Amino acid sequence: PLQGHRHRLAVAGRDAGEVLDGKSSGIPVAESLEQAIQLSVGEKQGIRDFIVGLAPDGGRLPKEATAVLEKALRHGMNLVSGLHDYLSENPELIRLAGENHCELTDVRKPPPRDKLHFFSGKIEEVDCLKIALLGTDSAVGKRTTAWLLVHAYRQAGYRAELIGTGQTAWLQGARYSIVLDSLVNDFVSGEIEHAVHQAWKNERPDVIVLEGQGSLMNPAYPGGFELLAAGRPDGVVLQHAPKRTDYDGFPGYPIQPLDHQIRAIELISGKKVRAITINHEGMRKEEIPEMCRIITVETGLPAFDVLEDGAAGLVEILKPS
Repeated sequence: PLQGHRHRLAVAGRDAGEVLDGKSSGIPVAESLEQAIQLSVGEKQGIRDFIVGLAPDGGRLPKEATAVLEKALRHGMNLVSGLHDYLSENPELIRLAGENHCELTDVRKPPPRDKLHFFSGKIEEVDCLKIALLGTDSAVGKRTTAWLLVHAYRQAGYRAELIGTGQTAWLQGARYSIVLDSLVNDFVSGEIEHAVHQAWKNERPDVIVLEGQGSLMNPAYPGGFELLAAGRPDGVVLQHAPKRTDYDGFPGYPIQPLDHQIRAIELISGKKVRAITINHEGMRKEEIPEMCRIITVETGLPAFDVLEDGAAGLVEILKPS
């Protein structure tokens, strides 16, 4: 319900699965909260949870969204938010939640500092394959590709775990997750190390995939260095949108060439970029194979469109020993 008005009108009434990936899910897209409530009439439990599915710059809650959240609480819905503006610290939302026996969950709210971890070196105990999924920009599909890679490993018979590093991976069910952009900098490396170590200790996986955030040289969302320094990956997969020229949302800030970004990653980590995965935005389907071929010729690395073709080919070149 908090999506842009024009987008709501374009998809309202359609099946959510068909909108996302062309596969029917039986979940209707509502134009508004009111319509969603009407659609749920007759269901056993009705709507119990309202997820704030927004990703505005800075993670701030838009003023116009507050009225919708208040209405959701009055209808008995729990609120789940991944924003930096914590709902659990909003006096009016706290009052309404209490009156209507609802819960307020702030996914992006970090644990108390006495519960955070400082880097210790225990990452060296982790003896399974670790792959970092980094990107040349923000919002380029790193998390989706990371999930697809994890699922492909599992389908190939390997035990695989995802280390989520943002609020969305946590919401999607990544058991070993941290929200990097909410942590005090002193504890970022330690929390990455702890998440990787816990996943390894508890699950004994064959492979751990680390979800990247932002990109190394993104002016607004610099990220990835912490994963390389503290996660100690054995190799890197780099997600790239070939048709992008400037950083997402920042025209005039050109994305550094792919070979430049590869060299930076390898210099920092001492490990090799093993493959390029592409985001095919702005491309026709028939253009994808040729773009992968061009990238391979230019970089000497295998290139895949995991979003279009799946990750089985990527698993073949990144098999755990």
